[in-house]
Amino acid sequence: MQSNINRTMFSKQVSSWNLRDQHMLETLDALAQHLQQSLPEPVKIVVWAHNSHLGDARATDRVRIGEWNLGQLARELHGDQVALIGFTTYQGTVTAASNWDAPAERKRVRPALPGSYESLFHQTGLGRFMLPLRTNDAVKAALSQPFLERAIGVIYLPETERQSHYFHADMPRQFDAVLHFDETHAVKPLELSSHWETGEAPETFPVGV
Repeated sequence: MQSNINRTMFSKQVSSWNLRDQHMLETLDALAQHLQQSLPEPVKIVVWAHNSHLGDARATDRVRIGEWNLGQLARELHGDQVALIGFTTYQGTVTAASNWDAPAERKRVRPALPGSYESLFHQTGLGRFMLPLRTNDAVKAALSQPFLERAIGVIYLPETERQSHYFHADMPRQFDAVLHFDETHAVKPLELSSHWETGEAPETFPVGV
């Protein structure tokens, strides 16, 4: 009985995700059509969203549970007119919540797990770089295997990071290019709260006090 309940809940989560990303695409296309009617030049639109929405879901293990996203739908509809750009980081801080509707916190991002794209990029020793993937055959050959990839969105749960935030992906199929920042810094909210100001205690707490 419990197994059936879990499957139902999981199915609802995928359905809700797909519905939201389908709505994102419809909104994007409606905006493009509206702008095209009033502008003489072809419309170019930049969409800022989390990697999990913009990277082509067909290149991740999420496709096995029937999940799609905006990046996949946009590619299917517009082909090479779409450029999917991903952002990765090895460590740092992030503004995220511990649960839906919970306050924003400044959280430490743990060093990426071994066997992940983020860990591989960290090994280059470069603080930041752009990696083109669409036309770079050598890079595509080197990275086209099931590496782990981390996704941090509205919620970040470092205590269950492997289960909550990692999945397997083929990055050269997922993105057209990737921007890597080895250490990232949390976005500062317009309305600061005590949760954000305080942030998380250092990993050495209370030893490091």
